[in-house]
Amino acid sequence: MKSPLVILGATGGVGRGVVRAAVKAGWPVIAVARGGRELKLLQAAYPEADLTVLSGSVASDADGAKLARALRKLGRPLAGVVAAVCGSNERGRLLDHPAAFLRRKLDEDLLPHLAAARHLLPLLAEGDRGGSYVLIGGPGSEHPWAGYGHRSIGAAALRMLARVLHDEARQMSVRVQLLAVDMPVRTELNDCHACPEWPSALSIGQRALALIEQAEQRSEPARAIVTYARTLGPGTLPSYAVDLSDDIDLEPAPPAAQTARLQPAAAESTTPATATQDPDSPVDSKTQRCLQDARALLKAITTSKTNQEPSPQ
Repeated sequence: MKSPLVILGATGGVGRGVVRAAVKAGWPVIAVARGGRELKLLQAAYPEADLTVLSGSVASDADGAKLARALRKLGRPLAGVVAAVCGSNERGRLLDHPAAFLRRKLDEDLLPHLAAARHLLPLLAEGDRGGSYVLIGGPGSEHPWAGYGHRSIGAAALRMLARVLHDEARQMSVRVQLLAVDMPVRTELNDCHACPEWPSALSIGQRALALIEQAEQRSEPARAIVTYARTLGPGTLPSYAVDLSDDIDLEPAPPAAQTARLQPAAAESTTPATATQDPDSPVDSKTQRCLQDARALLKAITTSKTNQEPSPQ
């Protein structure tokens, strides 16, 4: 029988997707969020699942310690933690705000991850069972996200925090990884205006669970940063796949949130066509035709250059 997963921020947009993925995969779930009403609604949505709800916060060290005590009282050894914690989604130029604004945003977006890790990593390590701790990071960590500079700074800091925690948690035999999602996510809360090219919260949840399962099986070497990358295979529509290489050893991926419309660039990748697809990705025949036309044009140009005789000197 599987041990439960703790999902922090379970009633948020991404957190709901993680809960849904875990329930579909048969994992027992301990869903943690601040709002008691939202937690009850979440529990009611999965009446047949092994889903325990726990009202709690990781906004501070004191909150993190209180949550750890509550989890310990449940008397259930944990298989892993997925931290889908995010602050408010304010927009605006960084230069238009006082320094206190950035301090407040880091307090909301970054420090809760540290508070949670400080108190939940030892809980995972109890009894020498090991475990896996997955943080979910948002866009803008490598390239500035226009209008959300504070989010870019926080995401970059979270990336470094994940590296530090990854190294320090080795002594506890706990694997810490950051699932870096460099684009916005389609959730239940923004579905009415989200771009269809964005990955779904369910898909993000499935990737996070895959990391936990790999940690249990020891099938992949531990990586501090795992990139959730958009890929295109020959003759296929955009799909989403996990790049299991540490981002230090790779060329940086094109920033998906760099354009004004925050839409990923349509460029072909060397990733095989069998890469895992987002189960919610729509089929767009117009996109297929455009890709086919572009490939045909590129092939014609290449063939023309190859067959062209050299000019006389």
